Amino acid sequence: MKRILVALVFAITSFAASKQEQEKKLPDPTPRKADILNRFAGDFVPLTPGAGNFPASFLMGSKAAREELPIHKVTIQYSFAVNKFEVTQELYHVVMGKNPSKWKGLRNAVEVVSWAEANEFCDKATAELRLMKLLDDNERIRLLTEAEWEYACRAGTATAWSHGDSLEELSKFCWYSANSAGFDPPVGEKAPNPWGLYDLHGYNWEWVADDWHPDYKGAPADGSARRVPGAKDRIIRGGSWNDSADAARSSARNHALAETRNDKIGFRCARAKQ
Repeated sequence: MKRILVALVFAITSFAASKQEQEKKLPDPTPRKADILNRFAGDFVPLTPGAGNFPASFLMGSKAAREELPIHKVTIQYSFAVNKFEVTQELYHVVMGKNPSKWKGLRNAVEVVSWAEANEFCDKATAELRLMKLLDDNERIRLLTEAEWEYACRAGTATAWSHGDSLEELSKFCWYSANSAGFDPPVGEKAPNPWGLYDLHGYNWEWVADDWHPDYKGAPADGSARRVPGAKDRIIRGGSWNDSADAARSSARNHALAETRNDKIGFRCARAKQ
């Protein structure tokens, strides 16, 4: 009986906290739209595969799970930029005119966004940045491909996580099930990976451009997105605050129906040539 009462109290408390979050009123970020878009444009980290500290090729996948096989070499022969952060709620609001997130915070990552809505944001953000002369006419904002995402997440490493193989060190870089209870953090609270990118491990799953396929057989080797005729699921990467450390590995893969909207999935943007 005691266990039942404890479970009931926990459930009631969790429901109350969730309802409180949903009812939280945030300041309207619209008057700061120009500043927010300028910050977004300035937070892209240029990646130049084959030049500087950026390898042209990497080994994608691992032996840790069947869906991560076969391990295969990917060579990226173009430059692109990745935003330091997942798209924030204030940014999503000024571009889309709304904030659908459950866990409210202007600098928190947006969630409860479908794959199509993430793509719509990218298209609208492209138009906004071009209007402000913050993006060239031959550039666009888009979702990362799955290969680009893993390339950026690994940041030249071949370990389980970008900091290494130490589970004990993971909490310095990652919000996940072991350390997220009671926290509702903004983006960038944890340490970045070696290329200055935050929250690729944990926090929220991130939509990427690719259709889901249960393994890497026949996967593109040039960094492009994989299209699967008839696919209803899209790939999500990185794990979330509600998932295990294993889900936050650099090579870990998952998928969800493209229409999925929940409080564990957000997205991050790339800037690239058309």
